[in-house]
Amino acid sequence: MAAVDDLQFEEFGDAGTTLSANPEDTTINIEDPDETPKHRPRTPRGSGREEDDELLGNDDSDKTELLAGQKKSSPFWTFEYYQTFFDVDTYQVFDRIKGSLLPIPGKNFVRLYIRSNPDLYGPFWICATLVFAIAISGNLSNFLIHLGEKTYHYVPEFQKVSIAATVIYAYAWLVPFALWGFLMWRNSKVMNIVSYSFLEIVCVYGYSLFIYIPTAILWIIPQKAVRWILVMIALGISGSVLAMTFWPAVREDNRRIALATIVTIVLLHMLLSVGCLAYFFDAPEMDHLLATATPNQTVSAAKFS
Repeated sequence: MAAVDDLQFEEFGDAGTTLSANPEDTTINIEDPDETPKHRPRTPRGSGREEDDELLGNDDSDKTELLAGQKKSSPFWTFEYYQTFFDVDTYQVFDRIKGSLLPIPGKNFVRLYIRSNPDLYGPFWICATLVFAIAISGNLSNFLIHLGEKTYHYVPEFQKVSIAATVIYAYAWLVPFALWGFLMWRNSKVMNIVSYSFLEIVCVYGYSLFIYIPTAILWIIPQKAVRWILVMIALGISGSVLAMTFWPAVREDNRRIALATIVTIVLLHMLLSVGCLAYFFDAPEMDHLLATATPNQTVSAAKFS
């Protein structure tokens, strides 16, 4: 009968109770975290699909957007809602600045740097720094142009700060808003167009303006050729970031519309850089040249009379 009793089933309770009753027994945990990843097969992915996901930002974008939506679940009229837009560390800001200065062909700036955690901290302070860099450098350039003239009395032009702030912030917000609306409209026409959120577009434009901060400082050099070389370099770097970022968003659209969109983006960026150079730096130089030419013309007229 002992052999028959040994073959009967028994109900086991909690593992802790069993171990306390039988300390010499051992248990096996089938959910051991150290063993599971070693035997978990990975699903192979084709290189073409992976490249498309990386370029267009598809792969895990839905997951990141879902997480972003969970993180920004506070009502928009609360301070906590806007606080999440500035939840970024110094390493992320420097990494995004580096990405805007060294654009990689074939890589999407939004996919690599922005989509995981879009922020307004970097764009806001980049625009603010650029405003003061342009205004201060413009005043200093005007001072150096008239340096040595006995009749010249330097007066700081504080209105340049407000003018630069209006131009820079209007460009950094209104142009992304118009582009976001256009992409949303085209997305309703062509379903496979890649969509960017308004915050992501603002991030791209904000970080693309960083190259103009050292450029504006170097614009103090009173050589027009050097200034134009600097503005072309800055325009090439920042314009390539914008073009390579937004081309995947419109390339599935009509060919003419896609090319017209990229050309418009680059032209507006060129208008901003050339306009800032012409108004804040070249205008005082032109006024100085006209002022120095007028007395000579007066003397020549007096000699002929």
